[in-house]
Amino acid sequence: MSEVKKAKKTVQGLVVSAKTEKTIVVEVAFRKQDAHFKKTIRQSKKVMAHDEKKEAREGDTVVIEESRPHSKRKRYALQKIVMRKAEELPQVG
Repeated sequence: MSEVKKAKKTVQGLVVSAKTEKTIVVEVAFRKQDAHFKKTIRQSKKVMAHDEKKEAREGDTVVIEESRPHSKRKRYALQKIVMRKAEELPQVG
């Protein structure tokens, strides 16, 4: 009997924190429809993700994907960095 593998879920979000070792906190925004009033509501959720190479920084837009459990709260891993945060240039004056 052949095995059917599920596609891993990928989401895009903004890195809120990159302070801990090999871990980033990503804020994922999504839309949800209210069950009673049928109004679309914007919500967000913070998700911890594994960053093996420590390449993501605060303010970066990243894509994370479902993976094996790395720790108690980490269930996602960094797949790629979509956009870097614009670095502030030093002011001359």
